[in-house]
Amino acid sequence: MPGYLLDSSSTIMCMHAPGKAQPAGTNPRVKVSGQPITTQANSYTISGCPFTPANGGNGPCVTAQWTVVATRVRAGGVPVLLKDSQAVCVPTGTGLQILVTQMRVKGT
Repeated sequence: MPGYLLDSSSTIMCMHAPGKAQPAGTNPRVKVSGQPITTQANSYTISGCPFTPANGGNGPCVTAQWTVVATRVRAGGVPVLLKDSQAVCVPTGTGLQILVTQMRVKGT
């Protein structure tokens, strides 16, 4: 099913909101409404994760890497990220919540 592409202005949080996820980089050659898109090659950094584990477990979300991405759309040979893409946060192993994306371009 088609989903909207993620760009640098998309609102993404870790599952322990209000931890905000931001791309560590973007694809500078492909833009949607003037904003560069993100691809699977772009890891995300997470700031403000309030998760504090009990008994010395793994601490707050720090980074996230995308595991489920577009199957048919690529930018620079790398799959793009979509509204329904999925990521795994390190070190907690939880996912990300994609809350807001651009609403012009869809991919699969």
